[in-house]
Amino acid sequence: MVEAYRKAGGQDVFADSDIAHVVLERDRVMGANTVEGLEVDIEKQKPGMVAVRINVLAGAKIEKPVHMCFGVLPEKGKQFIDMDVEIGEKASVEVKADCVFPNAISVEHRMEASVLVKEGASFIYRESHFHGEGGGVEVKARSRIDLEKASTFKTYFDLQKGRAGSVEFDYASELQKFATLEMVARMQGREDDRIRIKEAADLTGRGARALLESRLALQDKARGEVLNELNAVAPDSRGHVECTEIIKNEASARAVPIVDVQHPSAKVTHEAAIGSVDSGQLQTLMSRGLDEEEAADTIIQGMLNG
Repeated sequence: MVEAYRKAGGQDVFADSDIAHVVLERDRVMGANTVEGLEVDIEKQKPGMVAVRINVLAGAKIEKPVHMCFGVLPEKGKQFIDMDVEIGEKASVEVKADCVFPNAISVEHRMEASVLVKEGASFIYRESHFHGEGGGVEVKARSRIDLEKASTFKTYFDLQKGRAGSVEFDYASELQKFATLEMVARMQGREDDRIRIKEAADLTGRGARALLESRLALQDKARGEVLNELNAVAPDSRGHVECTEIIKNEASARAVPIVDVQHPSAKVTHEAAIGSVDSGQLQTLMSRGLDEEEAADTIIQGMLNG
């Protein structure tokens, strides 16, 4: 599993005793290490299904990112992960999660997550996927996120390598007083890939802040759909929804931003843009020696990585 991650472009952090990590191939624990202030419990529930419990103790500051590697190495297989995360009061941690499916022909990866970030705590979660070129991966992730007073949760998703296959996200969150949420997803779909992102944030506490941002680049016959919802019911709450989708060939895209403001001092904005590659940018790059395809790819990568 670790070797597959290295070949996909990952770094070898699993031999460092100062770095906490978890490595799961289907329901098998290939490696695990904890550090002071962090508790990790892994339990196999049934074939293909694993429960992962992560607890950061109150006041703990985990200095180095915690690395997690999930995946299915054979061409066919299933991996179901039931994850429960609790970040104690005034604690802080960053997790780098890598999902590796290099040979997938018929692979299913599901994650059900419950996240509680307690008062004054901070949690950053970066998830990167490494897929094969066959498009045989089905990813379904559902998360419930609760942010207590003055807490912070930031999550970033990107597809580093390979075809998306079928990817479906469903994230719901609730923010108490002065909590901060940031969700960013960036993906590219090709051939007959299917991508569906559904995110919702309820700003129920005074001064809560949320950003929901999605960027998709779709070509061939790929399809993408983004449904983002922000509900601001508390005074002085603020939110922004942003969706950018670029399509080429016979690809199609759909964006549905939902904004619901129920207090006069709250404010939520939204921006959605769907279209082809900007012709002005395309011409500028072509004038510098790139052909049309190279210029379009440069623009798309800039949008995804910007």
